[in-house]
Amino acid sequence: MPEANYLFSVSWGYIKFKRMLNRELSHLSEMSRSGNQVSEYISNTFLDRQNELELPCPVQKVRERKRKQGQQQQQQVGMMTQISGVKKVNHTSSISGNSGNRFGVKTDQEELLSKDLEDINRWGLNIFKVAEHSHNRPLTCVMYRIFQERDLMRTFKIPTDTFVTFMLTLEDHYHSDVAYHNSLHAADVAQSTHILLSTPALDAVFKDLEILAVIFAAAIHDVDHPGVTNQFLINTNSELALMYNDESVLENHHLAVGFKLLQEDNCDIFQNLTKKQRQTLRRMVIDIVLATDMSKHMNLLANLKTMVETKKVTSSGVLLLDNYTDRMQVLCNMVHCADLSNPTKPLDLYRQWTDRIMEEFFHQGDREREKGMEISPMCDKHTASVERTQVGFIDFIVHPLWETWADLVHPDAQDILDTLEDNRNWYQSMIPQSPSPPFYTSDGEGGQHGDGEGGSEASKFPFDLAMDSQERHTEDTPATSDRLNRDDPVELKGVEMTTRDISPAET
Repeated sequence: MPEANYLFSVSWGYIKFKRMLNRELSHLSEMSRSGNQVSEYISNTFLDRQNELELPCPVQKVRERKRKQGQQQQQQVGMMTQISGVKKVNHTSSISGNSGNRFGVKTDQEELLSKDLEDINRWGLNIFKVAEHSHNRPLTCVMYRIFQERDLMRTFKIPTDTFVTFMLTLEDHYHSDVAYHNSLHAADVAQSTHILLSTPALDAVFKDLEILAVIFAAAIHDVDHPGVTNQFLINTNSELALMYNDESVLENHHLAVGFKLLQEDNCDIFQNLTKKQRQTLRRMVIDIVLATDMSKHMNLLANLKTMVETKKVTSSGVLLLDNYTDRMQVLCNMVHCADLSNPTKPLDLYRQWTDRIMEEFFHQGDREREKGMEISPMCDKHTASVERTQVGFIDFIVHPLWETWADLVHPDAQDILDTLEDNRNWYQSMIPQSPSPPFYTSDGEGGQHGDGEGGSEASKFPFDLAMDSQERHTEDTPATSDRLNRDDPVELKGVEMTTRDISPAET
């Protein structure tokens, strides 16, 4: 019975949290045209059940076109007997005599690359320079260096030539013509995961096999990414959406490709693992990569918040994680944090990532326009507000996540939070100051649009995750609702953001 009461309070806290977020997004959408786009983008990307949102719509959305496209599905069924995207590549000649390559790649700028990789154990490694100095092989050399640093090749008896062959093959299956979701991003997420694993609060917490699994998962988590979102694939009745029944389409595909590549010639880096180790590793990698589906963000954050509230530590401050569920919860959130770490990096790096993701969004918007489809939020290059998008992205998604992670590993991530705040303030300062044009609701009435695109903010982070034990497990009272007004920062008092079962979870 106590367990039933706990589960009820957990679910109720989670519902309250989503209601509060919905209110804030509703307010944001009413402020300006760009605010509405940001609100829709956050809602459509990071919330799993979009039909629960209470967002005003500028125009009535017409979806008849999508229904008609469904009639084309039968023509694609015959292509489902193989994993699409997997191609034959040959790296035998490129790795012969590989022992002379210090970082697993051939380069005539080895000394510059060596200097770049001196930061392999630091937050903010310049992955763009690594790519430049490794002949566009950032993932291979970063993974090679991480595996050396952690002695994983010796521990799991991974032949060096096999490791390099697999990594080059994996890197070849990331699309160099995709602006953001390419091997640069994979290398950045893998290196960020490597750093988060090394935080003092997690010292010696994870076993070697778990470390191998989470770094491998980070490396493959976006392989063969086509540069469009899950929703785009669903709306266009793509082969992948049909294959995976519209559920975590890209994430399932990344896993299928990543594991399929292990079967290529001289690519099985797990050949010397026992059968039990391979099964366990596969189970963990699947859980971690599915958790990178951004629509699972709220579940991940809810579970992480609960872990923070109930965390147990040793006398030296190291976390105690005594079961598989808790350990996987931390690893899933770790890669999710790494996947959403761009705003926590030095500003010059963050701005490059922003340019890349917006280029990718706009390319998708152009494709949607050509097809006569409704253009996805933030994908219309003629109307999107890049600066406001980043501020909203940080306020509602990135900061709550990283603040909770920082609480979990306190005080190890304070520098990351400081950088996040500085970057948020910079993008806030870059929002154009001119008034926003009138914003019209679906019924044609003019809506409120605040102080313009660059209007003053009530707080640095208007969406703070705060806990108050006196209000815990209580119903949503008028007093609580009254606090969520336009002039006050939102504090989620009394919210136990958790669901008991973590749904294995895109930027």
